[in-house]
Amino acid sequence: MFRGHFEHTIDEKGRLSIPARFREALAGLQDERLVLTKFRTKQSRRLHVYPISSWRRLEKKILRKERFDPTIDRFRRVYIAGAHECPIDIQGRVLVPPFLRDYAGLERDVISTGEIDMFQIWDREVWKHQFAEDEKIFDEPESLRALGL
Repeated sequence: MFRGHFEHTIDEKGRLSIPARFREALAGLQDERLVLTKFRTKQSRRLHVYPISSWRRLEKKILRKERFDPTIDRFRRVYIAGAHECPIDIQGRVLVPPFLRDYAGLERDVISTGEIDMFQIWDREVWKHQFAEDEKIFDEPESLRALGL
């Protein structure tokens, strides 16, 4: 399981150290590769990062969807075609490809956030802004009730 958030930097070669807690989760899965892909909402861009095992489960779900559905087709073109498989090096780092760094605006300071079966990589300032917005959910009891919490 991936939980929590961790601050890191991307080095001049584009390598990002995977948080130790996330490396522990990956070791339990025996995954030495990650799949990084593009994701955005209206407010922000970031990267989704999957262990290979989680990515394969996602691919199976997508394959069960109607191939000629225009929404599924659009999703595949962005999410699947934007995906890149990356090995984790011996120091626990992953080389984030330049096209993905550019897409998410990742230059140096980043935040890795746990998302249970995957994690995300954010530009630090973008994450701070988005987190402040997301935190407002606690001001909306009806939203929490809708979640069953």
